[in-house]
Amino acid sequence: MAITGAHVLLHSPEAGALRAVLNDVMGWDSVDAGGGWLIFALPPAELAVHPAEQPSHQLTLMCDDIDATVADLRAKGVQFRDEPHEERFGIVTTMVLPGDVDVMLYEPRHPTAV
Repeated sequence: MAITGAHVLLHSPEAGALRAVLNDVMGWDSVDAGGGWLIFALPPAELAVHPAEQPSHQLTLMCDDIDATVADLRAKGVQFRDEPHEERFGIVTTMVLPGDVDVMLYEPRHPTAV
């Protein structure tokens, strides 16, 4: 089998502003797929499967130091729904990206695959 990667989609009514955050704030490299349609390189990734009543999926981003990362992102204008708080798997908060797109940010307290 030749699966070579994952392509994550974020849908936002403020797509241009969200692309600017990924480019300018996160500093992720990108390629222009044509007409300004940017595709961003992501940091290394892992995938987990959790039991649930209904099928769903979620994008979460990991960091090494959540307090420093949140402070840096706030200084660059990123909003958060809550303050970092302890969960059984790590310290967690939710970023609010342009277009009201929620993305979990956490500092894992479990072994990671990357």
